[in-house]
Amino acid sequence: MKEFDARAQRLATLCLLGFLLFNYPLLAVFNVPATALGIPVLYAYFFVAWGALIALMALAVERRG
Repeated sequence: MKEFDARAQRLATLCLLGFLLFNYPLLAVFNVPATALGIPVLYAYFFVAWGALIALMALAVERRG
């Protein structure tokens, strides 16, 4: 049961991190008329932040204790 509680806390923390990453103040920082490797910065940010959240969720679910 303790493992389940720790996993639930990690996932809840990641949910809050997701809310912060995709909320207005941080999105405004990346909403600039520039490109990164030919991709608009805002789109690159979305892709990287989304991928990082998925990777962190996979780690949180697979991790023991």
